[in-house]
Amino acid sequence: MATHLITGAGSGIGAAVARRLHDRGDDLILLARDAGRARELAGLHPGARTLVADLADPDRISWAFSHQELPDRLDSLLHIAGIVDLGPIGELRPKTWHQQLNTNLIAPAELTRLLLPSLRAAQGHVVFVNSGAGLNARAEWGAYAASKHALKALADSLRAEEHPQGVRVTSVYPGRTASPMQAKVHSQEGRAYDPSRWIDPESVATAIVTAIDLPRDAEIEDLTVRPGR
Repeated sequence: MATHLITGAGSGIGAAVARRLHDRGDDLILLARDAGRARELAGLHPGARTLVADLADPDRISWAFSHQELPDRLDSLLHIAGIVDLGPIGELRPKTWHQQLNTNLIAPAELTRLLLPSLRAAQGHVVFVNSGAGLNARAEWGAYAASKHALKALADSLRAEEHPQGVRVTSVYPGRTASPMQAKVHSQEGRAYDPSRWIDPESVATAIVTAIDLPRDAEIEDLTVRPGR
């Protein structure tokens, strides 16, 4: 039975992946920002374990984990959590940059560092759920796109470093997906939000599960998922 640690399991793509893996009987470890959120996630996925650490404060993740039990072996680490805040470069303050870089880039790097021994022990898989913005940056997406372009670099470097250890690394680049994050984006863009126009989170979950289930003789390095409508 495989063990997966998932960030962002409370909604959208992360919730869809957690349901999929839970329903087939895999062991889940769900990362929560605080104890209250941990109880909520445990209620959604009975039998799942939780870890508490705030991705918005990556400097304290190591301290938080020092007070909790980490798995000895980990078959996959699924980085799905993320935040977005749009705005023109000329108006973005350092706080906006720090928030997105901390949650979207530095926290995944720190989580990966802390869990690499467990991933190496299982010859596991690290999946970074990136974004179409990690490949192309547009007006008013500068801070978010910068965090996601950097996340691609993190994934590519990690893959090269950990290949000898048998650890696989995949970046997934979803287009616009029907989720609370997408509703926020539409609000910031001043547009009406119609979730039926965008990718169902279950479709992205299928792509992620396909990547981690791929036989060991192959590796999906980069996977782009675009709206089909």
